[in-house]
Amino acid sequence: MTESNTPPNSYYERHIFFCVNERKNGEACCAQFKAQEAFDHCKARVKDAGLAGVGKVRVNKAGCLDRCAAGPVAVVYPEAVWYSYVDLQDIDDIVESHLRDGKVVERLLTPPHLGR
Repeated sequence: MTESNTPPNSYYERHIFFCVNERKNGEACCAQFKAQEAFDHCKARVKDAGLAGVGKVRVNKAGCLDRCAAGPVAVVYPEAVWYSYVDLQDIDDIVESHLRDGKVVERLLTPPHLGR
């Protein structure tokens, strides 16, 4: 990954947001499915791989992304690719395939019809 791959007018080549929303009313939410652990793992893997920083990859937390029925979810921009993941191996696959190599992890794509 090089700065020349950074989209025009963009600070990062890719930006991944993890929903870590927690609902107090008992409704399903990403926080119930270890979203914070997935976020922490992704952030560490991106940093360890040398992918973090300006012109590279940024890993961020987000509040509710309104895709609760598919949770836990993360979304990668600028491609606007939505992922539903189950475990830390899924996060490793996203980091290695999409964030590092630019290849979408098809098996983890969130079905487009799943919302809240």
